[in-house]
Amino acid sequence: MYENLLFEKTDNGVGTLTINKQRSMNVLNSETIEQLNKFVTEQLPTENMKVLIVTGAGKKAFVAGADVKQMSSMSTEEFEQYCILGREAFDYLERAPFIVIAAINGYALGGGLEFALACDIRIISENARVGFPETKLGLFPCWGGTQRSTNLVGPGKTKKLIFTGEMITAAEAFSLGIVDKVVEQEQLMDEALEIAEQIAHNSPLAVDYAKRVINRGSEVGLSEALEYEMKMGLECFDSYDRVEGMSAFVEKRTAEFKGE
Repeated sequence: MYENLLFEKTDNGVGTLTINKQRSMNVLNSETIEQLNKFVTEQLPTENMKVLIVTGAGKKAFVAGADVKQMSSMSTEEFEQYCILGREAFDYLERAPFIVIAAINGYALGGGLEFALACDIRIISENARVGFPETKLGLFPCWGGTQRSTNLVGPGKTKKLIFTGEMITAAEAFSLGIVDKVVEQEQLMDEALEIAEQIAHNSPLAVDYAKRVINRGSEVGLSEALEYEMKMGLECFDSYDRVEGMSAFVEKRTAEFKGE
């Protein structure tokens, strides 16, 4: 069912999803994006995840973008459906009740960069390159890239990236704030797993609520965001995990969270 994807999960709720199209630089053709959409919206919600790491097969590409050759023969209706599938998949990951880490192991271009931007944390290998080359093809990013990039780094930097279509280095992406950490390629998955394990040991309920509040803050004004923060903070305080976490701290033992 998911022949272009690989998925593994540990006992503590940390999973790795790999786009497994190494020969084609892990491009998101219509078949792959359909599989990705189905996987993240139907299977992932049943997996009891705490943290998901997404990456690409091989050492050359995270996701080198959409399948331009396939897109060139699409009708407007087919392109619309293609965009809907991509947007739905990325929107789910952005709002998922678990944390998503992008381990960017190579080129993340166009739809590949949009994929990474839908994740909560982005770790990149020093050899990787990112960019939005769509304007060179007569398009612009429409899997959420214009908005997520603007929310992350501001309109000016986003406009320069999109209008020029330039490809930038990992160091430049870090300087702009597009990614959160640059590591050597051999260390990439170890670094992503280390962060994932740190998160997985914390209260999944508190992490989920914090993600919701942070995301909400980019969508509404400050006053409304602060009200939502207070509301969710009170709900979190009234949870089993909060009682367990504080009790474990006082009793000097490891907390056993339930996500409740």
